[in-house]
Amino acid sequence: MNAPRHRCRLEIFADYFQFYVWDPQKSQGQAPESWSEQDIANRVKITPGVVVICPVRNMKVPVEIGIWASEPQVVFNLWQHVVEVPLTTDGIIEVHECTGGSLAAFTVDPGTYTVRALFRGLDKLSEDGLEGDDFYEIQIWNSPCTGLKVIRQWPTK
Repeated sequence: MNAPRHRCRLEIFADYFQFYVWDPQKSQGQAPESWSEQDIANRVKITPGVVVICPVRNMKVPVEIGIWASEPQVVFNLWQHVVEVPLTTDGIIEVHECTGGSLAAFTVDPGTYTVRALFRGLDKLSEDGLEGDDFYEIQIWNSPCTGLKVIRQWPTK
């Protein structure tokens, strides 16, 4: 069975409903500021060196990050929203809060990676949206990815 090379579980403060998976050099520490309705529906936004992940809560959310040698197996029906996007790196992939700092950094071979964002529990939020049983998994592996691909779509409100 394929196991990740690196794995960590984090509680990420998703201020402004976002956190970043990025190469700190390629991104120059800057996330995109211009958003379309399609970006919001996709729950991700990509620019060179940056993948913005958009959880459904503007609070601390549980996230598991894994760096894999090859594409991990997934039962897509267990997830409510699934998106794959490319990330090019010079050798560092960092998980970074929107208004906080770096939470994890991984040294990897330079190249183009696929970042798969999996979302579940999106329908298990409190009425005020502050509490919930939502969960996010980010799978990353070295493989060319031609662009954004929505595999499963959860509707936006």
